[in-house]
Amino acid sequence: MATTADIKNGLCIDLNGEPFQIIEFLHVKPGKGNAFVRTKLRNLNNGRVLEHTFPSGAKLDVIRIEYRNFQFLYKDGDGYHFMDMNDFNQITLPEEVINAPEFLMDGMECIVMYHADEDRPLACNLPSSVTMEVVYAEPAVKGNTATNATKVVKVESGAEIKVPLFIEQGEKIIINPETKEYKGRAN
Repeated sequence: MATTADIKNGLCIDLNGEPFQIIEFLHVKPGKGNAFVRTKLRNLNNGRVLEHTFPSGAKLDVIRIEYRNFQFLYKDGDGYHFMDMNDFNQITLPEEVINAPEFLMDGMECIVMYHADEDRPLACNLPSSVTMEVVYAEPAVKGNTATNATKVVKVESGAEIKVPLFIEQGEKIIINPETKEYKGRAN
């Protein structure tokens, strides 16, 4: 058991029988009344985000979590199929529990969050940056910008992303899958 003093980003708790991960928290001490902790929680079963307020000192049921390396294999009607890099077992995950499914490529290594007590997968996180090739980009017209102008390009996974005008078709770019933002050109 933990209390609200132990809350930190990324902590996984059991709330009303469902696993949640704390995304954000704020400890509030109003001038009048008791202190409380306002949190933003992600449901690990369906990916929904909700806000919840805990009174200061409330007891929390912490979930033991393991992180395992998996390789993305393919997608079909059943979901997304991954292979454990240690024992080569395969699992299937629904789209809702993957943080950026549009950037998954065959053979990409991902980290799958496992509920240690129940030995079941909860969520899948892509690496913090992925390198992809631009397969379609409109040509930039010189002189039509005043400030930071962007255009939409399509990358090899099929996702569309905003990039600066100088990016051309065939170039490799680095993308942050969580924010779906362009980070830079790949070397």
